[in-house]
Amino acid sequence: MKKDLEITENTQVESVEAELVDDNMVMELRRPYTFEGKEYKEIDLSGLDNLTGKDMIAAQKVLDRNGSFSFLPEMSLQYACVLASRASKMPIEFFEGLHPREALRLKNKVTGFLYGQE
Repeated sequence: MKKDLEITENTQVESVEAELVDDNMVMELRRPYTFEGKEYKEIDLSGLDNLTGKDMIAAQKVLDRNGSFSFLPEMSLQYACVLASRASKMPIEFFEGLHPREALRLKNKVTGFLYGQE
């Protein structure tokens, strides 16, 4: 019977940890942002967890087509916007229209995710 209790406790702990990870991937905007007539107060970036190397290659191709060059493309704002777009299923224009401070917060969030920071 004690073994069942341990499994239940572990299951509860795992679900709480999963919720914390998801909450960590939601970027609260400092002020509401209106895009195409809809107001946004947060950006859900939890889809970053589902991206693959193929998505990263596609992001690099977008940078190449736009003539952008960087030794560390994953550190660029444009790269972060492309990955955020793919992760959130929002158009790239959504991210390009963010206030500069919000755009840098987004870049830091995506870069931190890529490098394993929380």
